[in-house]
Amino acid sequence: MKKKELLEFIQNEKLDTIMITTPKNVEYLTNFACDPHERTLIYALNNKGEEFILCPKLEEEDAKKSTNDITVIGYLDTQNPYEVLKKYTSDISKLGIEKDHLTVSRYESIKDVYNVSEVKDISSLVRNFRKKKNDKELELMEKAAYYADICIDIAVKNLRVGITELELKSIIENEIKKHNISKMSFDTIVLFGENAASPHGVSGSRKLKENEYVLLDLGCYYKGYASDITRCIEFGKVGKFEKEIYDLVLRANTEAIKAVKPGISFAYLDKIARDIITEAGYGKYFNHRLGHGLGMDCHEYPDVSEKTKDLLEPGITFTIEPGIYIPDKVGIRIEDDIFVTEDGCKVLTKYIK
Repeated sequence: MKKKELLEFIQNEKLDTIMITTPKNVEYLTNFACDPHERTLIYALNNKGEEFILCPKLEEEDAKKSTNDITVIGYLDTQNPYEVLKKYTSDISKLGIEKDHLTVSRYESIKDVYNVSEVKDISSLVRNFRKKKNDKELELMEKAAYYADICIDIAVKNLRVGITELELKSIIENEIKKHNISKMSFDTIVLFGENAASPHGVSGSRKLKENEYVLLDLGCYYKGYASDITRCIEFGKVGKFEKEIYDLVLRANTEAIKAVKPGISFAYLDKIARDIITEAGYGKYFNHRLGHGLGMDCHEYPDVSEKTKDLLEPGITFTIEPGIYIPDKVGIRIEDDIFVTEDGCKVLTKYIK
């Protein structure tokens, strides 16, 4: 719980109240996990140190069980949630909000209800708390990665000529449930052969043939923390060209991982991998950033790209996932989950490459 740091921030910025509306940030700060869908969810903290969770009425009891010393306020679908919250709080002149998340219409409703005169964007506040994982968080992320490795193994053991992408996807997601994993990090991607040339292609009715690559991009949630792995599995014996592309992507992945240590920039990591692919003549086919942050969200800070000058610090977790995608021919991506240590890194995903 970061209440002390949040309260210091409020007082230093001379704010009356902050409102956190990103569900994962609410969970991080309060231990209350909730997907409100289209409804409003707020964690509010004022300059007196008073805390509130505003949630849909149907989530109220779960919120009370999940939190301690926080006033939980439930509202009905027929009520204006901000009017309900105001019964427990006073007018707010200076308000901190997450502009990255709060919609314009909801912001305008809050401003009208509370007579807000000044707003400060606090989008980066909780992000900066979340970017460095502690020992407990690392343990959970290692377990999430472990189960992602198991998913790849499940897929490999079920490869056969004629199985469709959707059939293999279904097997992976059903079998991992036997390990008490109830939620994938995102919609599992299974692509065969030339279909993998679409980086985020949708699994379909394409049947597996001999002598082609199978791209598997997936992850698991374990106690609130996500993993994300991509492997390209050789089914049979692929052609020389396809194997050369695979080896090139593997080298970009490996060299970027070797370079990970505190003090270098994310842009530098991206450059290492991109230069390897570009110098081999395939730069235009590497059409995305090198990776992304990983934690309670599958995609979070940092953005591992050439534009990100921020420096690596111990405790930050992110992915390294170079790829080459040649339309109608081949698509290769190799992705690992990385934890920055004091003098290098720890690779959380272990499945053979």
